[in-house]
Amino acid sequence: MSGVNLTRNEVVQFVLRISLLSIVTYYSAKWLIRNLDPSNKSKKKAIEHAEDILRKLAPSMKKSALQNLNEYEMVIASHLVVPENIAESWDSIAGLDDVCQEIKESLVFPVCHRDMFAGSALYQPPKGVLLYGPPGCGKTLIAKATAKEAGMRFINLDVAMLTDKWYGESQKLASAVFTLAVKIEPCIIFIDEIDSFLRARNSSDHEATAMMKTQFMMLWDGLNTDSESTIIVMGATNRPQDLDKAILRRMPSQFHISLPTEEQRLKILRLILQNEKVAPDVDYVQLARVTAGYSGSDLKEICRNASVHRVRKVMKSKAAVLAVTNGTAVEFSTPAITMEDLVESLRSMKQSKFTTGVLNDSRIDLD
Repeated sequence: MSGVNLTRNEVVQFVLRISLLSIVTYYSAKWLIRNLDPSNKSKKKAIEHAEDILRKLAPSMKKSALQNLNEYEMVIASHLVVPENIAESWDSIAGLDDVCQEIKESLVFPVCHRDMFAGSALYQPPKGVLLYGPPGCGKTLIAKATAKEAGMRFINLDVAMLTDKWYGESQKLASAVFTLAVKIEPCIIFIDEIDSFLRARNSSDHEATAMMKTQFMMLWDGLNTDSESTIIVMGATNRPQDLDKAILRRMPSQFHISLPTEEQRLKILRLILQNEKVAPDVDYVQLARVTAGYSGSDLKEICRNASVHRVRKVMKSKAAVLAVTNGTAVEFSTPAITMEDLVESLRSMKQSKFTTGVLNDSRIDLD
């Protein structure tokens, strides 16, 4: 009898040792794999950032929707922007009144006033919007202002976060973009430089890239099955000819944001300098006339560089005065931006544009 008990004890001890060894091996392997993953730290930071953002959404969202987010949705949520945190609005845009009005009528009004035509199956915003045109003309600005005015959550999708070295992870992240958008709707999924992600497919595409594109388009097309969901995929590009035809079909609303005309440049310059100290000799009309071919971003850079010119003047005059007064402190008032500063800044930018060949490029309207 004692021999039988001894044998049972040995079996129990053996089973316990095997179980303990298995547990230690499992958690050691899990820890090793987690720490070997180069994106582990960035995922942790993304999840922590997402938790902070979701706390701000808590009062206006169902708790069940926020509590049931998986790991992939949390990574995508780290790029979520709450409408209240978007600084841009229609007042931040000048010279694009016609485009802004069209976007208001076709996109913002159906989102904000869905109850006006509740029985209509056609009164709804488009599922896809494409903003195309030369760089620096306000495409991203319009996207943010649209989300702000429509009160929609804004996912600024970074294509780099959809790529993962593990097989199948990219598809799960692409799927998480849409499952998260459904849970936090109304929502805008914004993809800047969409041509770099959803360009025309060909036989030279990597298998993982092709699968991710296909997965993204399948999920996007699935939004059409639910007419009640308010999710808009908005893309911006300066190379619309490189986009896949299937993507263009999914973006029925397309807006061309062209280089500003002379009248539009005048409005942009006035908007940029409205809160600055400007000298009376600044001729906005002349500046608008001599900046043909410049984008809104270029005009802002001209004004910024002109503002730096006045700082240089102050520093030079301050150094001269201190040299004369033997280092005695002297107060200096902020000088105004003069026409000379703006002309000098324009001359500097024009030289760089000619050097890089931008002003001589016949494709400037698209490229």
